[in-house]
Amino acid sequence: MKRVLRFLGVFEDAILASVLGVMIVIAAIQIVLRNVFDTGFLWADPMLRVSVLWVGMLGAMAATRDDRQISVDALSRFLPSRWNARVRILTDIFTAIVAGFFSWHAGRLVIEDHASGMTAFAWVPVWVCELILPVAMAIIAIRYAIYAWKHFREALAGEPTP
Repeated sequence: MKRVLRFLGVFEDAILASVLGVMIVIAAIQIVLRNVFDTGFLWADPMLRVSVLWVGMLGAMAATRDDRQISVDALSRFLPSRWNARVRILTDIFTAIVAGFFSWHAGRLVIEDHASGMTAFAWVPVWVCELILPVAMAIIAIRYAIYAWKHFREALAGEPTP
């Protein structure tokens, strides 16, 4: 199982690096074309905006893979250490629920946009551009459900949760 998870992590990182690399190359080409040749690709700017969305969501997935996302947890500083595990379980469950709702409704958006047949740029349909939203948020929701279970087991065993 660890090999599968490690492979999936490498796969996520490869997609993230690829999208970011393509973004940088297209942006550089677009800058040169505009400033030197007074022209450019019509599809480049919308594609770059969509790429920012993809990089952000893939980055969020990568951060949650290692449980290293940004968290604002001022409450844990004031609580006794034995309560930190319980608070962590609650925040994990809350995050999983919110990400699950986000994924569900993003999936509904993708289905509606698929039915509309609209294109975002060039020949790329809008729904393809939005597909990262339900997928990434579903993965984040699953990961936080797993973290909640892990922290629950640690709390029962009396192990400290960092």
